[in-house]
Amino acid sequence: MSTTVDTAYDTLLVERRADRVVVTLHRPESRNAINGRMIAELHGVCEELERDPKLLLLTGHGGVFAGGADIAELRERGREEALQGINSRLFERVRRLPMPTVAAVPGWALGGGAELAYACDIRIAGPDAVFGNPEPGLGILAAAGACRRLPELVGESVAKQVLLAGRTLDARAALACGLVMDVVPADRLIVEAHALLDRMARSSALALRLTKLVTDAPGVHPVADDLAQAVLFESPDKEERMTRFLEKKGGRA
Repeated sequence: MSTTVDTAYDTLLVERRADRVVVTLHRPESRNAINGRMIAELHGVCEELERDPKLLLLTGHGGVFAGGADIAELRERGREEALQGINSRLFERVRRLPMPTVAAVPGWALGGGAELAYACDIRIAGPDAVFGNPEPGLGILAAAGACRRLPELVGESVAKQVLLAGRTLDARAALACGLVMDVVPADRLIVEAHALLDRMARSSALALRLTKLVTDAPGVHPVADDLAQAVLFESPDKEERMTRFLEKKGGRA
């Protein structure tokens, strides 16, 4: 499989394959803390994936996903910066990417790092993964999506334990409450994440896009399913895939 590595980024390692983009958060001096430069560079990746939809694998360098937002920068932000939604706009953009996104979380995913992981469609964890939102201890709230996404992902009770009581979810707890799909050995995390992407890549790209679109649409009307299915029923890919299936089965469904 052809792979290219983009060295043009300051805070990310970006690897491109035919069917996916792999982004590694890379600020080893600060546990991959999410700063303004990383936000801008991730917006660039999102723009690319909106223009040329592919699967996304997001992970962190050095056994850490992201230790949070850059506190030195946060301290300098005021009302105007809060109203700009600097982090929340990016994480919502990640959430709305056309193709499925996977977060491979090797270790700490705290604050903004946790919220970035929550914005992905699927999370897979290493044994040392820890999710948490300690923002109230710093005089702020988890305002980049956690207050609405986390209850949807794990339920209101667990979400309030994390957001209000400062509970952290280790890998075992994250698996038990459904926040992560699986917990795998640290040295297998990226391999298993790619295996998950491989499985999705064998599906119809158009079917994945429309399934994600319908699933994410708020208050979606049942007719949306019909319309999406109508598009897929007319696609050459559907005809080819079903024909191969029937031929393999000897013409039997």
